[in-house]
Amino acid sequence: MTALTDAAAPLAARNRELRNRSWVRGWLYVVLLVLFALVMVGGATRMTGSGLSITEWKPIHGVIPPLNQAEWQEEFEKYQQIPQYEQINKGMTLDEFKGIFWWEWAHRLLARGVGFLVAIPLALFWLSGRLESRLKPKLVGLLALGGLQGFVGWWMVASGLSERVSVSQYRLAIHLTFACIIVIAVAYIARGLAVYSERPAGRSVQRFAGIMVLLILFQIYLGALVAGLHAGLSYNTWPLMDGAIVPGDLLVIEPLWRNFFESPKTVQFVHRMFAYTLLAVSLWHVFSTVRIAPRTTHARRAWVLALLILAQAAIGVGTLLAQAQMHWALLHQAFALFVLIFATAHWRATKGAYPLDNEIEVRI
Repeated sequence: MTALTDAAAPLAARNRELRNRSWVRGWLYVVLLVLFALVMVGGATRMTGSGLSITEWKPIHGVIPPLNQAEWQEEFEKYQQIPQYEQINKGMTLDEFKGIFWWEWAHRLLARGVGFLVAIPLALFWLSGRLESRLKPKLVGLLALGGLQGFVGWWMVASGLSERVSVSQYRLAIHLTFACIIVIAVAYIARGLAVYSERPAGRSVQRFAGIMVLLILFQIYLGALVAGLHAGLSYNTWPLMDGAIVPGDLLVIEPLWRNFFESPKTVQFVHRMFAYTLLAVSLWHVFSTVRIAPRTTHARRAWVLALLILAQAAIGVGTLLAQAQMHWALLHQAFALFVLIFATAHWRATKGAYPLDNEIEVRI
């Protein structure tokens, strides 16, 4: 009897650890869903020109919006003091101001909500002993990244309050890229807690899958530069750009490097060319994975990823031809985020789940 009890103890511990993992994984999926919504509201805030409507950073008091006419008027008067109002929105009514205010307020409220959504369950899981030791530094680091992103967001907004009529494209691109890094981290940790029926892939497949995540992240960074410069509003033809595959006047700004960050024409061209490159590399990843790990889930996921990237390229062309109409632009951003999440899940799957603390071999 004692022997049977001793033999069953490791299995019970393993099952308990798997149950704990399912709870933590479910929580992280909810965080991922809210992060997705946060990024999309941020995109809508950008598209509606609402990002500068709140001119102060109040991490605590800012949760409460204006509650009466006097408070609305005070908030509106603060907005009237920045260049965006003077040069673009002069004569705007209070009701029109409310329309842009609510987008920015919702974006900030969601950002605060994500902080609580991470911090409170993290504390509860930690205190209840549901967290494995390997997860604790990862999740604390995730919380720290979220706090840093709040500072990055205000740093971005501050760039448009004194001299510019919009935020700096440099800072916008950093803000979106940093948000995507947080999304990658959440998806990677969550998928590391999953149960996989197939063995991890070889190191070369793992590395290639990780490279795909980095390339997709870089393409999103380039897309943020396009958005920051409103570069999608011009050269709205495809496959030619300004009547050519490689248009002229791409390097007219001095010094040379500034063209890749400040010239709408050059930035759009680079974004186009890297999209083609990303699609080609994704097909290379498919053929490489099929050759190394044929008839495996890893190979099938590589195919799905390539098809998703192809679909995203088609959506990008549609967005361009529609002159970055809001619904097309938001669809383009949403699908980019979905591709990034899938690529991260694929990368983690090639590596398998995190080892269990109570890993045992069960023979039947």
